[in-house]
Amino acid sequence: MKNATEILEKMNPHQKVNYDRIYQKIRESWEAENIRPKILLHSCCAPCSTYSLEYLCQSAEVTIYFSNSNIHPRSEYARRERIQKDFVEAFNKRTGNNVLFLAAPYEPNKFMSMVRLHNLEDEAEGASRCTACFQMRLDIFAEKAQELGYDYFGTVLTLSPKKNGQLINEIGLDMQKIYAVQYLPSDFKKNNGWKRSVEMCKEYDICRQCYCGCVFAARQQGINLKKNP
Repeated sequence: MKNATEILEKMNPHQKVNYDRIYQKIRESWEAENIRPKILLHSCCAPCSTYSLEYLCQSAEVTIYFSNSNIHPRSEYARRERIQKDFVEAFNKRTGNNVLFLAAPYEPNKFMSMVRLHNLEDEAEGASRCTACFQMRLDIFAEKAQELGYDYFGTVLTLSPKKNGQLINEIGLDMQKIYAVQYLPSDFKKNNGWKRSVEMCKEYDICRQCYCGCVFAARQQGINLKKNP
């Protein structure tokens, strides 16, 4: 199976990386070897997992791992976990796939401690706090993929136009250097992925949340968490 690093090393270092094309080259290696690898796919929410699953399940066996202790409050975490699990079950029934679902324990203190340790409370959405959050979650995620013996770990975070896909992929590739499991690059918003995810949310009747998840972003966006429990 091709490693993303092998492909990247042959590219012009000054060229902007098309991570969807990197994924396609990795997928071509699976097809040449006639294998369907096992992927542990981090999901932040059901909407972002829609097209991501549809795309990956063409070539691989996927397990969704819901691990997002940045989400606040606990009731919102539980709601998103339930919707994610329900979508996986509906997706399997409709498509004939066998996507598995795992959920991590809710440990918000880890996220809050990390934010306060680095004084990131007042950072703008998309700035250093988000970078630290990506790093925290992908580190947890890579460790879990290694523990469970998956071939790859990846994340649906690259589907969102509001997320820095280049940064997310760079963090994932850094985690690959630490753990004995390969990172699967992606840019799920490519190929009209975002548009397809909106369509799938309508098809599966999935509600879309009004904030990314953390209490700091909710406050900055003026979200009243008492009205959005």
